[in-house]
Amino acid sequence: MIEVTRINGSVVLINSDLIECVEETPDSVITLTTGRRLIVKESRQDIKNLVKSYKQEIYGTIP
Repeated sequence: MIEVTRINGSVVLINSDLIECVEETPDSVITLTTGRRLIVKESRQDIKNLVKSYKQEIYGTIP
């Protein structure tokens, strides 16, 4: 799970495995495989880094 901040300032945890795509328009919009969309304050690159860090924490570093 990664923690992101909605535009209204509330913090939410989302399952990174459900992320289908992330767009910057100019706010970041996360589309989940369920069809749900979240508008968040983090940039596309920040979200990418959060997912990478989470995966490394769970699965370890892959050589």
